[in-house]
Amino acid sequence: MTQDLEGGVETPSGKDTAYENFPVGSWLLPARLRPHIAKFYAFARAIDDIADNPDLAAVDKVRRLDGFERALLGARSDEPPLRTAHTMRDSLAETGITADHCVDLIAAFKQDATKLRYNDWDDLMGYCLLSAAPVGRYLLDLHGEPKDGYGPSDALCNALQVINHLQDCKDDYLSLDRVYLPQDWMKDEGVEVADLAAGLSTPGLRRIVDRTLDATEALMTEARTLPGGLKSRRLAMESAAILEIADRLIGRLRVNDPLGPRRVQLTKPGYVWCCVKGAARAWV
Repeated sequence: MTQDLEGGVETPSGKDTAYENFPVGSWLLPARLRPHIAKFYAFARAIDDIADNPDLAAVDKVRRLDGFERALLGARSDEPPLRTAHTMRDSLAETGITADHCVDLIAAFKQDATKLRYNDWDDLMGYCLLSAAPVGRYLLDLHGEPKDGYGPSDALCNALQVINHLQDCKDDYLSLDRVYLPQDWMKDEGVEVADLAAGLSTPGLRRIVDRTLDATEALMTEARTLPGGLKSRRLAMESAAILEIADRLIGRLRVNDPLGPRRVQLTKPGYVWCCVKGAARAWV
């Protein structure tokens, strides 16, 4: 363990599963797999919190994330500041799942520390393939699903990531100077990044939000094929519930301003209803 990490690595944000747009390790999934999913979520949450900490310099974020990667891929287990990474490594060894998904997440959060703008939609999708798609791929692998399900899963996870970017576009800019909206679309509309600090979207910014939602809807078209291609009925129910959540959030973002005083999100009853409705649709 390097001396400069002994004082601590993680920077917990206090965010939990209630903040997410998907039911992490929900009752829909097999009980025997939930502990491993919880470990994966804890790992992803820990490295995400490092990348999103506004009080850390980029070089410090990357250094801490490098420590996570070394612990994930190494053999040592006597590094208390990196216990979350060691726990994830042990889980991967027990389940036989590749470490690639976790390594991709680390790469995404290193990118978050150093890259603050995205040139176009393809540039953003390249980021999402590292920051979001590994979550779905991990779940598919954990359930023994074939890798040909990666495409629809990637589409769903990437759509959820973009939805989250829109939900947090103001906070991301104000706290981290990070803007995920495609820069070429902003240029087309004559929108400046400073417009994200306003209390209300300009007409140009609203058009960018709608354009982003249109592109997200295109992802959802492929994502909707996911439940029907899964062997695991429980995972199919989970994915159908997430599809329902994504559709509902897209609808909310169509009519609500993400720069408004309240985060555009589902109420707890609305979230539960989406889970029940989606699961029921996959069950029949």
